[in-house]
Amino acid sequence: MAAPLRRSAICPKLIGRDAYLDSIAHVLGQTRQAHGHTLLLAGEAGIGKSRLVAEIKASIHQDTILVLQGNCFEPDRTLPYGPLIDALRALLTVVSPASLTRDIGPYAAEMVRLLPELAAYLRDAATGPTLAPEQEKRRLFEALTHLLTQISARQPIMLVAEDIHWADNTSLEYLAYLARRIPRLPILLLLTYRSDEQHPPLRHFLAQLDRERLATEIALTPLAPSEVEEMLDTIFQLRRPVRREFLDAMCDLTEGNPFFIEEVLHALLADNEIFYRDGGWERKPLHDLHIPRSVQDAVRRRAEHLSPAAQRVMAFASVVGLRFDFALLQHVMGYDEATLLALLKELIAAQLVVEQSAEHFAFRHALTRKAIYAELLERERRMIHREIVAAIETLYADELESHVSELAYHTCQAGDWERVLEYARRAGEHALALYAPHAALEEFLRALEAAAHLGVPVAPGIYRSRANAYETLGDFEGARRDLETALRLAYETEDAETEWETLLDLGLLWAGRDYTRSGAYLQQALTLVNAFESPLKRARTLNRLGNWHLNVDEPLTAKTCHREALAIFEAADDKQGVARTLDLLCMTSVLSNDLSAGVTYGKRAAEMLRALDDRQTLSSTLETLPFAAALRQSQTMTLTQTTLGEATHQSEEGLRIAREMGWRVGEASALWVLGLCSCASGEFGRAHNSAIAALAIAEEIEHRQWTTASRYTLGELAYELYALALAHEHLERGLEMARTTGSWHWIRILSALLAETCMAQGDLATAEAVLNAGVPPGTATETVGQRLAWVARGELALAQGSPVIALDIAQRLGSEGSSDDPPLVALLGGRALAALGRFDEAETWLCAAEVTLRAQGAKTSLRRVLMEIATLYHLMGRAEDAARYASETHSLIHRLAETIPDAVLRAVFMRQALASLPSRTADGVKMLRAASDILTAREREVAALVAQGKSNRAIADELVVSERTTESHITNILGKLGFTSRAQIAAWAVDIGLAQLQTIVLAPRSPRVSTRRARP
Repeated sequence: MAAPLRRSAICPKLIGRDAYLDSIAHVLGQTRQAHGHTLLLAGEAGIGKSRLVAEIKASIHQDTILVLQGNCFEPDRTLPYGPLIDALRALLTVVSPASLTRDIGPYAAEMVRLLPELAAYLRDAATGPTLAPEQEKRRLFEALTHLLTQISARQPIMLVAEDIHWADNTSLEYLAYLARRIPRLPILLLLTYRSDEQHPPLRHFLAQLDRERLATEIALTPLAPSEVEEMLDTIFQLRRPVRREFLDAMCDLTEGNPFFIEEVLHALLADNEIFYRDGGWERKPLHDLHIPRSVQDAVRRRAEHLSPAAQRVMAFASVVGLRFDFALLQHVMGYDEATLLALLKELIAAQLVVEQSAEHFAFRHALTRKAIYAELLERERRMIHREIVAAIETLYADELESHVSELAYHTCQAGDWERVLEYARRAGEHALALYAPHAALEEFLRALEAAAHLGVPVAPGIYRSRANAYETLGDFEGARRDLETALRLAYETEDAETEWETLLDLGLLWAGRDYTRSGAYLQQALTLVNAFESPLKRARTLNRLGNWHLNVDEPLTAKTCHREALAIFEAADDKQGVARTLDLLCMTSVLSNDLSAGVTYGKRAAEMLRALDDRQTLSSTLETLPFAAALRQSQTMTLTQTTLGEATHQSEEGLRIAREMGWRVGEASALWVLGLCSCASGEFGRAHNSAIAALAIAEEIEHRQWTTASRYTLGELAYELYALALAHEHLERGLEMARTTGSWHWIRILSALLAETCMAQGDLATAEAVLNAGVPPGTATETVGQRLAWVARGELALAQGSPVIALDIAQRLGSEGSSDDPPLVALLGGRALAALGRFDEAETWLCAAEVTLRAQGAKTSLRRVLMEIATLYHLMGRAEDAARYASETHSLIHRLAETIPDAVLRAVFMRQALASLPSRTADGVKMLRAASDILTAREREVAALVAQGKSNRAIADELVVSERTTESHITNILGKLGFTSRAQIAAWAVDIGLAQLQTIVLAPRSPRVSTRRARP
């Protein structure tokens, strides 16, 4: 049951302002050194200036810096020295009377005139001679400055004056006077003002500071969407990410203004319009929200001084929308150009409207426009909306298609339901074509509302189109409901073509959740399409069915379907059909262990899709080869010339396209593929961030396929980092979901890695049971999943002491010890040969894998191969070669560790990886120690201290030499040993016994679904 959130809407911590805080902290540090400064904090109302000041004050201990604050208020424009009087009163609470008397000195009379209550503290406050006004003002300026100077001699001061856009002229004049005098005093003058409320005296004051280079201005900017999301998470302490549509609506409505965000949330909470259910947000549509009273009041106060004509223009403009065209407004209102310009200038001066270009204007804030619109009577709004519709149809008669969204909105608000039905349908289709699914949903909702008002049947195509938008956004239930409705309507109206199209859509939709239901819908579509005698429709159906066969691990049937479809599309010269079929053939070939054909298909598909501007299919195509190149032990296939760097670039482009389209399913897909690429190339931190983001999106939109894939990616990463319990958890959960969807592709891939994880944990019985369940003995070796499972069976045979079986598996998977072999199959074969004592053959196989992995940039797998080669050379008695490979592996381990942000995982990885090195054997250590003979005694001392993690300065201090001498020693060590980093020196020193192994903890890096197809 939903329950209203009983929670404050005030964010308990400051979000998105760290850079500003750092800048101000730097200036405060200079202030303590008697380098005074003037800082201006500028920004629109509600942007967070006061909150930032409060955060600064909270970070300052009053014993180190004295904080004095004065505030300006709107009535203070006629009150001289308003903020300074505030500051003096604050001073009275922290300074003793005796100290105050000494600090004021000869200026007692002047200070009492300014603040009469000071007379109780000052005995010598007799009234002085009457001076001319200008002289008296000058004397008072001197008095205030003298007081601040005396106090700052004992303790630095931060003098804060907030909202100086409301300050009187005299206060501004004094602040300029003070700013000239503090550069050599320990005084920080911190002033805040609204950049959108600059009256002439304030503009003059700011110009003075600029001209004389007296101040530094910090302009606060609105929060970025990610920061708005963090703010919402913090306020409501959510377990799941904020839903994208809610976040987008909040960003659009508040434009990243923190105060507006809190006010909107407060209104939602007060009206019980926001709920927390099952770890997610439930709410009413934001466009039904009552405008917060604070915003209404601010707009009303700004508008009350406008002329009646300007208020009328403001009202008409609010009906047009957040942004409005000059020509449209002029046509509706009938003003000549000069008159309308004058009225718009009045609105701009009142800070209600801004000019965007000569033809376009906009309200300063979305909430400003909504507050003005809310003041109009319902009948008044409808009348203006009708006038706007007539104006658009007249002004843009020759280009009406580009204005259908505006027409749908205004006809809806005017209650003209017949025209709403037509305009909204067209606007929805237009939005889908522009990859704007949120806008499409809104338009189709209007169309359905219009049909309900008119009492007319709804065309099933509208439901299909809306389902398309839902699917793009990852809303499975919304898409399912609309497609089932469309299917029922098509059947009832005997619309066989729409029925067939909807069956295809349902088949694709269920592919992300349940392949049994997906296949049933696709078989119905194939049966129906055979009655059409339409080759092109049959080709489309075959493509859908082929992709389904691939996902249930029937690649030969999949290829047959796609090749028949390709022949039909090519015969009809249907370029889009050809391109999309090539994309599917690319995936089918890749997962069928035919990467050469996959690359050929993929390149042709990408080229055609770019020319056709089919961005959604292109995004999917760009993920296929990266997936093949990055999958752990995808090196069970013969690799192509695609390097992991190129694969990463492709997946990044696919991710960018998916995000530009708002395609949540595609975004999740691209992220987990990017995570695999990063893991394979040894960028572990980036791999983790990408996979976590993919999992968050997949779980949010409840896409089981990509949840499975994200779990696999995280499991692979954890396996490589020796976090075996974590890997086991991710892989088991992924395997459970793969079984739920019926995806044998993922069942086999996950079973393979889970079995290897069990082996690494020493549980061979469970590993064998997992493999027997996922890939029973006798399974073919055609697909990636099958080959991965057979490699795992080979590893199990080795672990069980049966290298002959392991070698037989490697040979059946295609390894012959040549550079064309799949590298990790060659690794399996090399290990089996070494276990059989056939060292020379093992060397050939392992070195072939090394060559390929180096060319690919696959550092993660390369580390394992280098380690096996080092071990092999040790067994062969080639100690020097063993030491060389061990040293390179050592260096690579350190470089990989640098990419792990989590300190605990980094330490586990370092400990486990280093413990596997054969350089610690007697012969290996002997060779490493021999290398030390070329170092001087002092150089060996330096190497030992490097291994202890000491810096150059610390080494210099311990050896009583200069830091430059230490640097020279380290340069000599690197050159003599052929090393390139301090990490290699440290590893070498540990290996030969010069130093004990230190746990190296590195600082973490700053982290800071149309025609679609299901992808494995």
